[in-house]
Amino acid sequence: MTQEQQKAFQLQFITHHSDRYTYYQSAEMALRGGCKWVQLRMKGYAEQEVEQLALQLQPLCQTYNAVFIIDDHVEICKTTGADGVHLGKSDMHPCQAREILGENFIIGYTCNTAEDILHSSRLPVDYIGLGPFRFTSTKNNLSPVLGIEGYRAIMQTCRNNAVHIPVTAIGGITSDAVSELLQTGVQGVAISGAILQADNPTKETKEIMRKIHLHTKQKQNG
Repeated sequence: MTQEQQKAFQLQFITHHSDRYTYYQSAEMALRGGCKWVQLRMKGYAEQEVEQLALQLQPLCQTYNAVFIIDDHVEICKTTGADGVHLGKSDMHPCQAREILGENFIIGYTCNTAEDILHSSRLPVDYIGLGPFRFTSTKNNLSPVLGIEGYRAIMQTCRNNAVHIPVTAIGGITSDAVSELLQTGVQGVAISGAILQADNPTKETKEIMRKIHLHTKQKQNG
């Protein structure tokens, strides 16, 4: 990832359909709040529907100078001009995805344990999505929750093994947990429900970005 993409990595918004907002509206509100990384996640939809929405979101993300990632669909990532793809353990293998996409696309990969990360760091992936932090209703077949202590232990194991691949925390993350999660050593947080369920999603995104910037400033000042 470029330096600009690594900065955007600090907050990833995962799209989610709700009774209040469409996928497009949810992404737009997060972008207006300062988020620079959007992942289009549409579980259970036909590829044609995913591609159609991706073609709408790609220029929207460009307008906001934001990274646009598509969940699962490698071919759609390539044809729509997205910046990359995020793969779960049951999706296409990262090696195959890299063969299709080449070197200029971002590939993210889901992990749940330290062992997962140590193994995945040898694959052609650019970042890890590690979770879940807490229970989340936006994902089925949830792995055991990690909690703060789980993240601390996993990130320490990564440091002990000189594994420095960027890691984003995901799964049930709310604004009050952002600072503590970043202190464990993860480079970013991925959020969906906490933003969309807020009274004002754009304002909530701004508040999360404020906490991220504060953490970054404190880290730079030692």
